[in-house]
Amino acid sequence: MTARRTFRRAAVAAAVITASLLTAHSPAQAVELPAACRSAITEARDKFPVQQFTVPDKVETALLDELAALGEADQQAFTETACAAWNRWATANGAAVARDLDTRYQNAGGLACSKFTTAAVGALKKYAPGIPAETRGLEAVAKKVWRNAMQRLSVEATNATCRQSYDSAKAGW
Repeated sequence: MTARRTFRRAAVAAAVITASLLTAHSPAQAVELPAACRSAITEARDKFPVQQFTVPDKVETALLDELAALGEADQQAFTETACAAWNRWATANGAAVARDLDTRYQNAGGLACSKFTTAAVGALKKYAPGIPAETRGLEAVAKKVWRNAMQRLSVEATNATCRQSYDSAKAGW
């Protein structure tokens, strides 16, 4: 697996839960992820076993594009210490976060874009304060990725409801 692909998968895991248009770079500039970050990626679905909550394809693509465009300085936030702290927190809290995401998603009305942003932002605001301090660098990168992806989606959305939903979600948590 290439370093760039490894980095993209790590970024998806960080962006969806924690969860940016930065300068593009070549795959050679991607940093090799520490072991704890690789395990965060491979175990994310198990740690956050959602049943209802869904990330729309356009959102996933926008987040991946933003993550792939991260500069080397932002990539440096993916440290062994930060990812190990994230893994411990996700193991302890993932099931509760998943239930919360599912409940918020089910209770949100409207289109999938609105249901996603309502559930994601609500859960992010609720759980982000309890994430360990060692992950603050990851959180800063995730916020940048989130903000930029939501901005892009709010501009590109053809549906007025989705435009408003993404625009409102830009501030994130």
